[in-house]
Amino acid sequence: MEEMITINVWISGRSYRIKINPSEEELVRKAVKVADEKVMEMRNAYAGKDDQDFIAMVLLMYAADTAIEPNHNPIALNQIVEISNKIDSVLASGDSLE
Repeated sequence: MEEMITINVWISGRSYRIKINPSEEELVRKAVKVADEKVMEMRNAYAGKDDQDFIAMVLLMYAADTAIEPNHNPIALNQIVEISNKIDSVLASGDSLE
């Protein structure tokens, strides 16, 4: 069994320490980079929101992609699109996600 290593990653200006397998480090760092870029895209598209909102949106996008890919479920895809549209509407209107 491979020994776990601890690495520091940065998302939205914050450092997070995570333990991973050394063989996965490159993939994890690429995923973190993509996530951070997505957060920046959200920040530019919806100015004035809290970074926590943007991180939550990126998490939802990844979760949706993960849920859809293995199953290719059109009903789930429609539900996720509806949820995404509602979240976009909330972010655009300035309302709270709570």
